[in-house]
Amino acid sequence: MQNIKISSKVDEAVWEELKALARESHQNVSGLLTEAISEYVRRKRVRPVVLNHLDDSMNQNDELGKLLAR
Repeated sequence: MQNIKISSKVDEAVWEELKALARESHQNVSGLLTEAISEYVRRKRVRPVVLNHLDDSMNQNDELGKLLAR
């Protein structure tokens, strides 16, 4: 996959912690950022899928839910 160059601003303390983590784990900052962004996107995209399944389940079991509520 092709890499692209990005530019952004982050809190200086967070940046220093990221650089320290890169040194400690013998990785580069770019690799850690790629991993972090990928994980963030994956987590954010999972939630709607889970909520859709929950809605489907609730719709399929509407009558049971009403009985249990009594």
